[in-house]
Amino acid sequence: MTARATLVVIALGAFVTTLDNTIVAAGVPSIARDLALDLGALQWVALGYMLPFAGLLPVAGALVDRWGRRRALTAALLGFGAGAAAGGLAQSAWLLVAARVLQGTAAAFLLPGLLSLLRTNLDARGRTLGAAVWTACLAAALALGPALGGVLSEYLGWPWIFFVNLPFVAALLVLLPGAVPPGRLAAPRAPPAAAMVLVTASLVLVTTALAEPGVRVPLLAAGAACGVAFLVRERRARERLVPAALTGNRVFTGSLALQLLWGLGISGIFFYTPLLHQEFLGLGPLGAGAPLALVAVAVVAATPLVPVAVTRLGPHRTVALGLAVVGAGLLGLAAVNHVPELWPRIPGMVLIGAGSAFTVPMTSHALDVVAERHSGTASGLLTAARELSGALGVALIGAVLTSVRGARLAAGTPPGAALAGGYTAGLLAAAALTLAGVLPAVRVLRARTSSPRDKRAVP
Repeated sequence: MTARATLVVIALGAFVTTLDNTIVAAGVPSIARDLALDLGALQWVALGYMLPFAGLLPVAGALVDRWGRRRALTAALLGFGAGAAAGGLAQSAWLLVAARVLQGTAAAFLLPGLLSLLRTNLDARGRTLGAAVWTACLAAALALGPALGGVLSEYLGWPWIFFVNLPFVAALLVLLPGAVPPGRLAAPRAPPAAAMVLVTASLVLVTTALAEPGVRVPLLAAGAACGVAFLVRERRARERLVPAALTGNRVFTGSLALQLLWGLGISGIFFYTPLLHQEFLGLGPLGAGAPLALVAVAVVAATPLVPVAVTRLGPHRTVALGLAVVGAGLLGLAAVNHVPELWPRIPGMVLIGAGSAFTVPMTSHALDVVAERHSGTASGLLTAARELSGALGVALIGAVLTSVRGARLAAGTPPGAALAGGYTAGLLAAAALTLAGVLPAVRVLRARTSSPRDKRAVP
């Protein structure tokens, strides 16, 4: 078991599970044509992955702690690979959606299990580097997904959007024994079933509400009711799904909140940028998604500087700096968005990527202050916050963009310019959300990491 093997496993797992969030979008027209799907059915190709992924993450993290990482990760990888193979071979809508559900369920167990390795396999400096690698792979997958999906769909056919997962799965299965020790860190006590049902139902209902405007209010109400019931149950129960050691930890809960703010801004902008590039800049599908690779390049380039910044500035100031730089990049994009050319947007994209790299202590420092036996649960909650913020960010930025675009169209503005106006408003909203986390980051992440002895004593 080596730190290098751990980093490779974390990088591959983060990349392939995040890639499936964006790579499918480029193949949607081909899938619709070959399987005769309408728009309503097509969106469930994406939701079939997203809903179980986001909804099961808190539960999955707790189960990984109880089952043992090697066993849970092996099962998750096999399920993820089976879903990918079934998706590529699917000849009907129901089979394709079912395959995506299987992939999303497996990914919900895969991510917290891999992220928990930062806490169990690496020292403090290694955790910072590992979290930076994790963030770089997430950014690379988000940015490269649309372009890679376009290439595969155009030259090999849309089934290869799913088959491309299989080499990653095979590599991870080979590397897993060297990176993950056998056994488990927590007592094999049965998880509280009521809490699992309530939190999963709450997250799935809320996420579904964002995708189904016609039933948004009742679904949000039902999701909120399940969420309140979960909180009441957790407060009174002797056996909790989320340990009190986590909910009472200011650094950990603050990191969750900061993760939400960062994801709300970044995810919505990532989702709508290719649309703007096509309708306003006149780029093709591949050209529209390719500029997002600049964000990934900037994340990778800035990653080696993150441990140095944490050592000199501390995790709280490093995260605050990162959020401030991301906010500056979003404001920079807004300032030049009226120009129908690509090159003025490059500095803003670079700032967004570089700033995002410096937010990685939100993850590494949050895991550093929790007990090792709670690392799976903590990892699941951190990943759930990121996934949920992504869905909420797409809905929020989309609502801002749509309303401003509609108003400009009504005023007689050409469609491309109207979309650009809505995108500018979305950029400003995203910048406000990101910058709102700067001062809280300095305050809530300031707490010192407890010693290993203290961590073992946490109930």
